[in-house]
Amino acid sequence: METEGSYIKRAKDLEVYKRAYAVSLDVHRATLGFPKIEQYALADQLRRSSKAICANLAEGFAKQSHSKAEFARFVSMAMGSCSEVETWISYAFDLDYITQAQREQWLQSYVHIYGMLVNLRERLK
Repeated sequence: METEGSYIKRAKDLEVYKRAYAVSLDVHRATLGFPKIEQYALADQLRRSSKAICANLAEGFAKQSHSKAEFARFVSMAMGSCSEVETWISYAFDLDYITQAQREQWLQSYVHIYGMLVNLRERLK
């Protein structure tokens, strides 16, 4: 796999991984300010699903030497996590834990990440 003339040696070199990692850090920091009652519920779900995108990319990338189809399967799981995090963002907004601006920024990021994941999966077929 190549991008911009450089060989991708590990998942964290993928642009989609970098973007997902950056937004997951923002999600993590923001959820630390959620009410205490939500720290083991909504906040935890948001953190887990946002981080699962990167985790699935990393695991799948490591297995691609054995099977491109296996990597594609993990990319599909990352897509599922991406959709899941969008649901939790909606809950966080509707419960007034995040602002409209934060909601829009995160949703825009995840829509872009989802598109990148779709493109990556297509290239693995």
